[in-house]
Amino acid sequence: MVYLARHPETPCVSIKEIAVKENYPVAYLEKILQALKRAGLVRASHGNQGGYGLARAASEITLRQVIDALEGATFDVFCQPENRSDIVCTHFCLCGVKPVWQKTKELLDDFYSSITLEMLTKDEIQTRRMLETAAHRPRGERMSA
Repeated sequence: MVYLARHPETPCVSIKEIAVKENYPVAYLEKILQALKRAGLVRASHGNQGGYGLARAASEITLRQVIDALEGATFDVFCQPENRSDIVCTHFCLCGVKPVWQKTKELLDDFYSSITLEMLTKDEIQTRRMLETAAHRPRGERMSA
């Protein structure tokens, strides 16, 4: 996604080009790009000049959207009823850890929602500055690139 965002002048980038430039196996990228396409974050073009491009401007795609598309969520709160069958825990009632996990997920989701793909195209120094100023922004507001 960052590679595509860094090349907005190229409407369609081949998987092979991304694989070579970013040093990833083509099969791995195919799976990732298919998931991102299903989520509406990238668009695909077929044919000789086919490839992938961002479905929206990089400033309109958040890190959380990418994580949700690839992972399903930042992480599951283990205590939620839909996850209980997958874990062994006998402390469901009145557990003091449950609100900590819920708050952690909420904070991560809010933070990842404030970071846009455009921001991730910046260099390390610029990104650090944006993150430092993030502490002073109103909750729920996206950081600006």
